Amino acid sequence: MAFLTIAIVVVIAVVACRLVYVQGLRGPEIAAEARDARLLSFSELGMRGQITDANGVALAASVERYDISVNQKLVGSFRSTGTPAVPDGAAGAAARLAPLLDMSPAELGGMLVGDRSFKYIRKGVLPDVARQIWEKRVPGINVDKVAERVYPNGNLAGNVIGYVNSNGVGLAGLEKSLDGKLQGTAGSETYESGIHGQAIPGGYSKDEPAKQGDSVQLTLRSDVQWKAQQALTAQVAATGADSGSIIVMDTKTGEIYALADSNTVDPNHPGDAKGSLSSAVSDVFEPGSTGKVVTMSAILENHIATPTDQWQVPYTYSPDGKETFKDSHEHGVLNLTTTGVLAESSNTGTVMIGQNLPVQTRYDYLAKFGFGSKTGIEMPNESAGLLHPVEDWQRRDKFAVLFGQAVSVTAIQAVQVFATIANGGVRVQPHIIKGWTAADGTYTPAAAAPTTQVVSPETAKTVLTMMGSVVDDGTGASAAIPGYQVAGKTGTAQNWVGGVQGITASFIGVAPADDPRIAVAVILHNPRSSIYGGTVAAPVFSDVASYTLGDLGVAPSGATTQLFPTTW
Repeated sequence: MAFLTIAIVVVIAVVACRLVYVQGLRGPEIAAEARDARLLSFSELGMRGQITDANGVALAASVERYDISVNQKLVGSFRSTGTPAVPDGAAGAAARLAPLLDMSPAELGGMLVGDRSFKYIRKGVLPDVARQIWEKRVPGINVDKVAERVYPNGNLAGNVIGYVNSNGVGLAGLEKSLDGKLQGTAGSETYESGIHGQAIPGGYSKDEPAKQGDSVQLTLRSDVQWKAQQALTAQVAATGADSGSIIVMDTKTGEIYALADSNTVDPNHPGDAKGSLSSAVSDVFEPGSTGKVVTMSAILENHIATPTDQWQVPYTYSPDGKETFKDSHEHGVLNLTTTGVLAESSNTGTVMIGQNLPVQTRYDYLAKFGFGSKTGIEMPNESAGLLHPVEDWQRRDKFAVLFGQAVSVTAIQAVQVFATIANGGVRVQPHIIKGWTAADGTYTPAAAAPTTQVVSPETAKTVLTMMGSVVDDGTGASAAIPGYQVAGKTGTAQNWVGGVQGITASFIGVAPADDPRIAVAVILHNPRSSIYGGTVAAPVFSDVASYTLGDLGVAPSGATTQLFPTTW
């Protein structure tokens, strides 16, 4: 009895000591280890913000999808639970899952067999399908929630929107330049679970909610963008042009309603992208005769000539006795007014008048209208164009800049000139972002676009009236829109791409000319059917501008503006 008593006391003492050690000394540590073993953690996606047009139509959105993967080492433990038609192992798992994944059991079975711990079976599975796969509880089959970027309108504005990679990171277009604000922030959830994975009531839990990225509203109007894109595609095909761009801009606010490039891409299939997506803001070319609008503005602003001054314009002209310039068509001496020189797009007439401008003044006005500087539009890869300092001009350059040569611009810079004239001489920074909506729904409009007074309102109004003659009685007659007054300018210029000489044909105009609302640029590079902007670009302007005025609900023009005479 004494021996048993001593043994029992010793055992109790050992157990008591162990209990004190476990409960007292290491109690919190062991409890924490046990709790950690019961913890389950799940990551939560921070969805990428939307990109919408000016009316809230989604151009890019993120949707809930699921990736299905397999740990091949675990699939062999699948049991059919006695179902005769379904064998155990990988074959049975394939038989269960193949119909859900729209695959044959043999094809899926081959993907389930092996010794890899991770392999994708199918990506981007719809939520209802993912739920059915999860309910099968097949060992080794993982169902992971992901966010897939979708572009509901296909290639509409694909050149502007761009696209993301498989990890949801912007690679091109606005998806790239606005990536920092569009990106969401991932969250996580951790909780103490029971044997079947259920949360233990009152157990440890921690939740860090995911944050959705901000959504951006663009100034683009989907219908106008569609019209511009459709008209451009048709004209590039009809003329055999290499490429082209169309821009529709609000003359008062600087908002871009449409920015179409012939090399647009469907962001749902970014592998089809070729070259620079946003060529309207990145590719440069000589503006040609559309640049004469800058020269005429400088001439009037500096009182070199008036719209009705009379000139005898020859086919060829040598301002310094060394450099000789000529017009696009051979002709005798023409009796043209200053307005007529612009309307007939005479190079010689422009040089005759413009040579009276100091050389530095010629440069200054090109710079004032934005040549040689980025516009600041919120697009990646914008080019500043090319405007050499006066001291770098060659002997011919100081005259060539008067009619749009020896200087290179982008399409967005070119249309900005006409928008400035239409806006009373005030240059408004072009922009394509209307505002932002935060994850909590707070909307913040974009800051007002910066403005610069380039020429006086009187000069701008006079030049606008002169451009009316280009459409009414000049090279841009095909740009006319029934019921609306139109002012604009044709352009044909040489370009050099890869050492090969080509032609850029264009028409840029304003409508309605009596109360301007929009400026529209149509640019075609290397058209084969004709090299003249009045032939290949002006009709497209009429089509796109007419559609845009209708979309905006702009009333037809009132009384006809009295134009200046073009001849004498």
